[in-house]
Amino acid sequence: MSMRLPAVVTDTAALREWRRSQVGSLGFVPTMGNLHRGHANLIERASAGNDVVAVSIFVNPLQFSPTEDFDRYPQTLEADRQLCAQLGVDIIFAPTPAALGLMARAGGDPQRTRVVPPESMTVGLCGRSRPGHFEGVTTIVMKLLNLLQPDRAYFGRKDAQQLAILQAMVRDLDLPVTIVPCSVVREPSGLALSSRNQYLRDADRERVAVLFQALQHAEAAVRDGEHDGTALTDRVRLHCATVPELDLEYVELVDPVSLAPLDRLERSGLLALAACLGSTRLIDNIVLETRSLIVIAIDGPAGAGKSTVTRAVADRLRLLYLDTGAMYRAATWLAMDAGVKLDDEAAIAKLVNDCDLDLQPQESGGCTVTMNDTDITAAIRTPEVTANVSTVAAQKAVREFLVRQQQAFGERGGLVAEGRDMCTCVFPNAEVKIFLTATPAERARRRARDLEAQGYEVDLEKLEAEIVERDRKDSTREIAPLRKAEDAVELVTDGMTIEEVIDRIIDLANDAQSA
Repeated sequence: MSMRLPAVVTDTAALREWRRSQVGSLGFVPTMGNLHRGHANLIERASAGNDVVAVSIFVNPLQFSPTEDFDRYPQTLEADRQLCAQLGVDIIFAPTPAALGLMARAGGDPQRTRVVPPESMTVGLCGRSRPGHFEGVTTIVMKLLNLLQPDRAYFGRKDAQQLAILQAMVRDLDLPVTIVPCSVVREPSGLALSSRNQYLRDADRERVAVLFQALQHAEAAVRDGEHDGTALTDRVRLHCATVPELDLEYVELVDPVSLAPLDRLERSGLLALAACLGSTRLIDNIVLETRSLIVIAIDGPAGAGKSTVTRAVADRLRLLYLDTGAMYRAATWLAMDAGVKLDDEAAIAKLVNDCDLDLQPQESGGCTVTMNDTDITAAIRTPEVTANVSTVAAQKAVREFLVRQQQAFGERGGLVAEGRDMCTCVFPNAEVKIFLTATPAERARRRARDLEAQGYEVDLEKLEAEIVERDRKDSTREIAPLRKAEDAVELVTDGMTIEEVIDRIIDLANDAQSA
């Protein structure tokens, strides 16, 4: 049986017409072609999380300087199309520069509108030696996002500066797309995959493996208690110096979000480098974390037993159970206590952004909830709060505030959290990621037992159908869709007792802490 090759569209009118005909969520992977396993990983993530997948192949002239390798950048459209067919891509957008309104080389028409990222995010790292590069990237990515209107766009963490800048662009301009960061894919030596790797000879590949090894040396130093930024970058430089043919362009420690330089590692930092071997320029990075206390993130569909398991794991390991439901209740209590209308999103947004919300583990299990230094643990459980929490929880500003709070708790470490997007969105760097699930039939049987114990009559077939439908809605919802993180451990709990599930997660946590 022959594979169905994805259509290749080269003009924007045809692309827009195709987009209007599509139903369901669209995942988008922008590339410059010459696809490899790193790109395949992005496409697989897009395919797993969306109904339709589009890939763009465009060697962007705006992001190359006159001295860079634009003219010899490899272009392999037919081979790329074959790989896209294997991965289930629906369409490839392969425009010419003219189709996107660009001139053929860098510089372009000075009268055309450009998207200019904040200077603070482009003055360091690659921006120092590649002036105008990130303006070229953001301009073309904005064009592609406007043309395709995807639900999600997928980018690799190898290009960490690009990723941070694009996340800022989407956030600052309120673009209706979710940027999904994907892990670095590496060769067996540790060398990060890149289209430019093909310029390297076999002996060169062995030499440049020192780059990731140097970053790992710095990571080991952090585990040993070294947090000084200069000491960490010096350690990388010293290790890279063992390969004299390598020309190290920079080694910098910066904030992973703002890209501001860090003199000292307080919580987390992006340690990034660029180097040349001959005419081949390579980049790599690693995120360093100072916390010693573990974060366990548990996602999964409704009815999989996440809450029960999460509470038990937190209790057994004496960690904070991050009760996200209590956090939404706290925001609701705050609005009610202030006397604001519960549908006044602007007023509630101001309240929550000015408040001090904290959770602390209790010896007896659960957590103590304080708001502006007042213990509201009991107050948030009243019928009045219960009746209003769904109204407040639906507000975008409340969710954004609480996600920031959850991530702040994560920076302290020492917690267990469950939900739909704890692994994929809230705690993407958690030491332990679990996707806890069971077949719809098994979840229906469990729910039926609970209902029957309460005296209800149950239609098992109808109950299973309802669970399947809820899974569909949860996995396709616009905000916080349910999906398995690429590096999460999937636990299918059919045939397992609660204790067996808890023991398995604790084993994974112990393995992570001893690694």
